[in-house]
Amino acid sequence: MAADIKIALVGNPNTGKSTLFNLLTGLNQKIGNFPGITVDKKLGYCKLSTGKEAEIIDLPGTYSLYPKSKDESIVFQVLADQQNVSHPDLVVIVADATNLRRNLLLYTQVADLNIPVILALNMTDMAVKEGININIDKLSERLGVQVVAISARSNTGLKELREAIANTTPIATQVKGADMNILASEAIGEVKAMIGTENDYFALQLLHQHEHIEKYTKEQYERFEEIERTHHFESSKLQAAETIARYRYLSTILTGVIEDTGALKKFAMSDRIDAILTNRFSGFLIFLLILFFVFNAIFSWSSYPMDLIEGSFAWLTSYGHEHLPAGILTDLFLDGIVAGLGGIVIFIPQIAILFAFISILEDTGYMARVTFMMDKIMRKVGLSGRSVVPMIGSIACAVPSIMSARTIENWKDRIITIMVSPLVSCSARLPVYTLLISLIIPERNVWGFISLQALTLMGMYLISILAAVIVAFVMKLIIKSKEKSYFIMELPVYRMPRWTNVLYTMYEKSRTFVLEAGKVIIAISIVLWVLASYGPSARFEKIENKYAQIELQKDSVQISTLERDKAAEKLENSYAGILGQTLEPVIRPLGFDWKIGIALITSFAAREAFVGTMATIYSVDSGDEEESTLRDKMRVATDATTGLPIFTFATGFSLMLFYAFAMQCMSTVAIVYRETKSWKWPVIQLVYMTLLAYVASLIAYQLLK
Repeated sequence: MAADIKIALVGNPNTGKSTLFNLLTGLNQKIGNFPGITVDKKLGYCKLSTGKEAEIIDLPGTYSLYPKSKDESIVFQVLADQQNVSHPDLVVIVADATNLRRNLLLYTQVADLNIPVILALNMTDMAVKEGININIDKLSERLGVQVVAISARSNTGLKELREAIANTTPIATQVKGADMNILASEAIGEVKAMIGTENDYFALQLLHQHEHIEKYTKEQYERFEEIERTHHFESSKLQAAETIARYRYLSTILTGVIEDTGALKKFAMSDRIDAILTNRFSGFLIFLLILFFVFNAIFSWSSYPMDLIEGSFAWLTSYGHEHLPAGILTDLFLDGIVAGLGGIVIFIPQIAILFAFISILEDTGYMARVTFMMDKIMRKVGLSGRSVVPMIGSIACAVPSIMSARTIENWKDRIITIMVSPLVSCSARLPVYTLLISLIIPERNVWGFISLQALTLMGMYLISILAAVIVAFVMKLIIKSKEKSYFIMELPVYRMPRWTNVLYTMYEKSRTFVLEAGKVIIAISIVLWVLASYGPSARFEKIENKYAQIELQKDSVQISTLERDKAAEKLENSYAGILGQTLEPVIRPLGFDWKIGIALITSFAAREAFVGTMATIYSVDSGDEEESTLRDKMRVATDATTGLPIFTFATGFSLMLFYAFAMQCMSTVAIVYRETKSWKWPVIQLVYMTLLAYVASLIAYQLLK
C-alpha cells in the first residue's frame, strides 16, 4: 500500500504511544520485522482530513536516542538514516503530560536531527486531575512546533492531531534543543566535512554510534574511529554533559508553561494502593487471588461457547458423512481438516479471555507492580529484574518474550532469561491443559466457590514459573560472568483500562492464534490423516480378509462393532500407527500409548497441534461414531492390552507435566538461534527441557498410577 506521507510515533515507554497507534490505524495494521533485524515493526495506515493516506510506524519506546538495547537502537537507525526504508517524513513525539520535563529530553534530541516534528501531549486529562496545567500555546511558541493536547484513553484530541499531521510542511524545524557544538566542536567539524552535512547533532551522534548506520563504507567507519581517537572522544562523559545541557535548556522552556498545583498529591492515590498491592505479604496473596480469578474465568466463562463450538463441529462432521459422497476426499476433509481445525477453534473463547485479562492488568498498571514484586525473587536466583518482563510475557508467548530480552544489557542475565523463558506456560499450552483437565478433574467446587479445574490450571502455571526460577538458579551457578546488573523501572499511576483496547487485543490475539496455529494444524492434519489412513498394503489386505471372513461367519455380531474394530486395527497398522508403536517403548513408562506418541511428534511444530492430532487420530479410529466429540472419544478410549481407560488421572497429569517442561515449539528453537547467533544454546535448551519433561512425567506417573 503506497502512502502519501510516512509518520513515525516516538516516545518514552508507558506514554500511551501504542494505544495512540491502535486508535489512528484501527484494524488496518500489520506486524513485520525491520530489514535484517529480528525486532518487531508495527505498521498501520490511516486517512487524514485532506484525504491523503498516511503510513504510521510505531517505533520501540526509548528514553533517549542513546540505545541501551537492540530495540532502542532501531529508533536512531530509522530517524538518522535518510536511506532507511522506514525513515519518516514526520515524527510525532508522544509525551506524558504528567511528566513533561523528562519526556521532552527525547523531543529535543529528535528535533536536533532536523526532522519535522509534532508534539502530542498525551494523558492531559490525567494531568488536569493531578493539578498540572500546561499552557499549550506558549509551549508551542517556545518550541517552534505544533503541540496537540490529546488523551488516547478517552479518545480526545485525535481529530486535532490528524489535522496537525495533514497541515505539517516538509520543512524541518530549526529550533535547537541545545547547542551541541560546544561538546566536541573539532571532532564534529571533521565529521560534518567528511559526510557533507550541516547538522551538528547528526555529526555528534555518528561519533557516538556510527556502528548502527549501515550506509557508510569500511573506510568511512575507520575514519570515524580515527577522529574519535585523535580528539579523545569519550562517549559516556559527553552523553552525560549533553543530558545536563538539555535539562538546563528545558528549564528555560518550561518556565511559565507548567503550573503544578498538585505536586504533593500527584501520586498519592497510587502510593496508597501500592502500599497494599506491592506489600511483601499481602501483595503476593492478592496476586495469587487474581491468578485464581483469571483461571476460574477461563473455565467457567468459556464453557458455554466451547460446548457450542464443539457441538457445531461434531454436527458438521456427522452431517458431512451423511450427505457428502463417500470417498477419500470426504474422509480427508471431515476426518482430517475439519477434525484438526475443530480442535483449535474450540479454544478461541479461552484464548480471548486469557488475553483480555492480560490486557486489563497491563492497562491498569498492575502488571508493572507484579514485575516490581518479582524483581526481589529474581535477584535471589541471580537474575536482574529486567528478566521478569520476558518471563511474565511468556504467559502469552515465549517468542516475543525472548526477543524482548534484548533490553537486558548483562550478557549472563540475558542468556539465562532466554534459556528459562520457554518453561513458563504459554497460551499454546492452554488448549492441552484444558483438554486434559476436563478429562481427569471433575467439574466440582470446593467450599462452594473454588473450582477444582481452575485450581489445577493455576497450579500448572505456578509449577512452570517455579521450574523457571529453579533452572535459572542452577544456570546462575554454571554460567560465569563478572558483569553487574541493575533494574530501574518507573511504575505508572493506576488507570482504568481502555475497553476498546482490551476488545482489540482479544480480537487480534484470537485471530493470530487461529491463523498461525490453524495453518500448522491443517498441514499436520492432512499429512497425519494420510499416514493414519494408509499403511503397508500387505497388512491392510490381511485386515480386509480377516474381517471379510468374520462377516461371512457372523451370527449376532453387529456391523457397527465390526466396523469400529476394523478401523482401530487399520489405524494401528497404518504408517502413523507404526511410527507411534516404534516410539511407544520409550514413552510407555510415562503412561503414554502410541497414539499419544504420534501427538508428541506432531506437536513439536506447535504445542496446540496435540489437540488437532488427537482429533484426527480419534476421527480416523472412530468407525461410525463421528457424532461424538473429541472429549467423549478420549474419555472412553481404552488400552488394547489391559482394557483400562487410557486417560487416567496419572496419565493426564504426567502428560500435562511433559507439555509444561518440554520445548515442543519449533518457532522458539528458531528464535533462540536468531537471538544468540549460535546453535549451542538452542541445542542445550532442547536437551535439558526434554530431559526435564521426561523425568518429571516418569516420576509423576509412577507415583500416581
